[in-house]
Amino acid sequence: MPCTTILVGKLASYDGSTIIARNEDSPNGAFTPKRMEVVLPDEQPRRYKSVISHLELEMTEHPMRYTSVPNALPNEGIWAEAGVNERNVAMSATETLTSNERVLAADPLVVFKPGKGAPWESDFEPEVSGGIGEEDMVTLVLPYALSARDGVRRLGTLLESYGTYEMNGIAFSDVDEIWWMETVGGHHWIARRVPDDCYVTMPNQLGIDSFDLSDAEGEQRDHMASPGLRAWMEENHLDLTLRDEGEPTDVFNPREAFGSASDSDHVYNTPRAWAMQRQLNPRSNTWDGPDADLRPEDDDIPWCRVPERKVTMEDVKRVLSLHYQGTPYDPYGPKGTEATRGVYRPIGINRNGQLAALQLRPYVSDATCAVQWMAYGSNPFNALVPLFANVDEAPYYLAKTDDRVSTESFYWTNRLIAALADPHFGACTADIERYQMKVGSQAQAIIAEVTRDVEGRSLGYEEAAGELEQANARIADMLQEETDTLLSKVLYTASMGMRNGFSRSDG
Repeated sequence: MPCTTILVGKLASYDGSTIIARNEDSPNGAFTPKRMEVVLPDEQPRRYKSVISHLELEMTEHPMRYTSVPNALPNEGIWAEAGVNERNVAMSATETLTSNERVLAADPLVVFKPGKGAPWESDFEPEVSGGIGEEDMVTLVLPYALSARDGVRRLGTLLESYGTYEMNGIAFSDVDEIWWMETVGGHHWIARRVPDDCYVTMPNQLGIDSFDLSDAEGEQRDHMASPGLRAWMEENHLDLTLRDEGEPTDVFNPREAFGSASDSDHVYNTPRAWAMQRQLNPRSNTWDGPDADLRPEDDDIPWCRVPERKVTMEDVKRVLSLHYQGTPYDPYGPKGTEATRGVYRPIGINRNGQLAALQLRPYVSDATCAVQWMAYGSNPFNALVPLFANVDEAPYYLAKTDDRVSTESFYWTNRLIAALADPHFGACTADIERYQMKVGSQAQAIIAEVTRDVEGRSLGYEEAAGELEQANARIADMLQEETDTLLSKVLYTASMGMRNGFSRSDG
């Protein structure tokens, strides 16, 4: 699943929160409807079966309530994607990653094999289940994770036991830490803690560019890995890091060892990391021209870096909506040529399905700590709205998505706005920007007001849930009204631009 991720450490964020955020994008030619829900403990499956891999698992532990952003149509499984549980542990899964032939030869992916024939036939072959994948990970891990580290360990155990049929990156956070986990082949994995003063950019490519095996095998202060990773790497000659003779081999570059740097990466993946870092560190490097320090197709764009100023939620939304504004690569811009505009895959693309930004605030109680920001549809045309995660039910406007196009659904209304506004980008931009500003400011004001009220009355986690659910309903009502207003304006602009118009009126 093509996606884009940004992770923001607590010392790099504007208010000391940990923030993990990701666009979930559909494959080319597809638009997967999304919705938001809250999964209560008695709704969590106790016997789980993957639709894609046919893997069946018994879930024996008692689950926690958690938020989720599943597919609206369950034909391919749940695909829960992002959420926060009762312990204020957040998870985003997954960012599809690249690999290389050497890794996949050394530890092949665990792919479902359908059966052949009938049991009574001589050539009968029973089906063989595959491993776990993006469809499964949030459902199998988030209801049970006690911390970000615990989430990594739990998913790691599943990968070691059952394997995976795809390469993926997974983010875990709590109020103190963010961990980024990458699968390596069918069963191996690595995870690195995001430095508190840094942000991370991830564009569908295996991204970690430095890893300390000794820490992963010892204290696990900042690194974790599957057991036996070092021996497996040595056996298969996977470490490509150049060292002086006698230099320790504990630190290596996973991007070189496990990832890829193909021609398609240079068009589809690496330019997105370049665009995000160009936005958040505009003066740290020369980004444009023949003397640029970093170019869109460079393979050494850093995995993490310190921003030039603290990162806000508006920054998160902006970088996950980028279409190379201010460069010759912007499909909507005046710079460049027909050949350069659209040459690189945008972050804010037509097939964005949902954006979930999970913010864990350290300066409030557990009751109001977790805020799940949500947007649906193509990000250049939508708004990102905050919602409290400590609730038992998601607002109808964000939860009611099915296969019927309807303006009663936030998902479908955003899809309509984007499709109408795209051919009239310049004419619609001002209305869209005003909408984004109005929705964002009003929603944040409600979050702040209700947080003060709940904190002032010292409501506990369970006591506060009803109050927070009402606050989410207020935000959703405002959101629907403003989104309908924007749709009306965009529809008018698009209608006036129809080619069968004529200036003379009847009468």
